[in-house]
Amino acid sequence: MCQARIRVPAGLFYGLLYFAAKPSLVCPVIRVVRHPGPHSHHPRGAVLAIGNFDGLHRGHALLIGQAQDLAHSAGRPIGVLTFEPHPRSVFVPTAEPFRLTPFRVKERELARLGVDLLFVQHFDLAFAAKSAEDFLSEIIVDAIGASHVVVGWDCTFGKGRRGNPDMLRAAGAKFGFGVTVLEPIRGANEVVYSSTQIRQLLKAGKPRDAAALLGRFWEIDGRVAVGDRRGRTIGFPTVNLGLGEYIRPAFGVYAVRVSGDGVDDPFAGAIIDGVANIGLRPTVGTPEPRLEAHLFDIDADLYGRHLRVALVDFIRPEQKFAGLDALKAQIAEDARRARELLAAAPPV
Repeated sequence: MCQARIRVPAGLFYGLLYFAAKPSLVCPVIRVVRHPGPHSHHPRGAVLAIGNFDGLHRGHALLIGQAQDLAHSAGRPIGVLTFEPHPRSVFVPTAEPFRLTPFRVKERELARLGVDLLFVQHFDLAFAAKSAEDFLSEIIVDAIGASHVVVGWDCTFGKGRRGNPDMLRAAGAKFGFGVTVLEPIRGANEVVYSSTQIRQLLKAGKPRDAAALLGRFWEIDGRVAVGDRRGRTIGFPTVNLGLGEYIRPAFGVYAVRVSGDGVDDPFAGAIIDGVANIGLRPTVGTPEPRLEAHLFDIDADLYGRHLRVALVDFIRPEQKFAGLDALKAQIAEDARRARELLAAAPPV
């Protein structure tokens, strides 16, 4: 995650800020090429992995790793072609939020995997109407100039999703680029790594099982917004994040690990334990679901900061309490339980 695992006593919080400049904590640089075209100024001949890559799970990492091995062997750059916005949001604009990794997170994780070039194809209904043949000739060959393409066995592309691995192989023979098609990648108990499966696990309140497929704990990140400050009045100040386009996991209370992100990282590579509620806060009421996290042993002004909140364990569903005293007592118990779970949790 481009960060060190450091437990931070409150008194050392600001003393750790100098770590932000250390090279060992800096994420690799990735070059982003938006709307690739024949006149895009980028190195040509990349070994190219293609996909939506929502979640950047273990299966995606293995596919990209295959492309990376091929690129290193041939002395080529490693590239990824992805599509934004996610095609599902274009075809079903009224669907509930479903993203595991908004673009900002996707870019960060691809950089962490060592990708050199990230080609971002704008996806809209006009692009969706492009034929599979035109996609191959105009995007893969003319715009990107790929030397080799790596895809999963279920890859589809072009109008009506008519393009498939067989068509890709035929195009490779015609235009002179190599093609590698990976069979389904399975984890423990023969479970296929898939974004759909991860979404189902998160909605079922099973963040540990989702982490096993992701290869890391799933995170919600965003800028800290000003809330109603009610938590501070009962002894549990919180940071508030909107959920935006993220999938809504099971509403309830979670043990979490919180870190900063970007140039304004308030934790400078450290990870802070905490307890968080995701949902509508039925005791006091919230019109839109949000994440409220209480960070242990830290008292700092975090408004406007960009934070990453990793869901480690599900503690209990949301519930309505008779009043603030009952809510306060339950939060204290949730915090105790979260500390216990986090102490035993793996670092993944």
